[in-house]
Amino acid sequence: MSFNPSNRDDEINAEINVTPLIDIMLVLLIVFMVTSSVSLESGLDINLPEAASTAKSETPAAVILSLGADGTISVAGNVVAIEQLEEAVRLALSNEKTTLVILEGDRAADLGSAVKVMDIAKLAGAKQFAIAAESSSN
Repeated sequence: MSFNPSNRDDEINAEINVTPLIDIMLVLLIVFMVTSSVSLESGLDINLPEAASTAKSETPAAVILSLGADGTISVAGNVVAIEQLEEAVRLALSNEKTTLVILEGDRAADLGSAVKVMDIAKLAGAKQFAIAAESSSN
């Protein structure tokens, strides 16, 4: 309720209370911040092989190539066909301003497909390669 000094009842107060809108906006901002960190993953459900020693250091900027068990290829979370792979890798490398490619291959993925993907990435400008693995629990 608003108090008017003129005590006129015929005036309508048409002000909008923006406090609830700001609260909703802040909640949405937090939700987007949390979900954006989840979207940094590869985009494919990859069953990584285990390795006895894995690097725990900070990873520099890199483009993640994922190779699924069924031959599906993903570049930075976006599924691409083998025909568009070179252009997609070239674009991702230029966006990240890097030459490092990390290959995530499913345990059931074909080794020939992995070599072909790495070869296409090299043609697209990749100069450094790393292979993703999970640390074994030994």
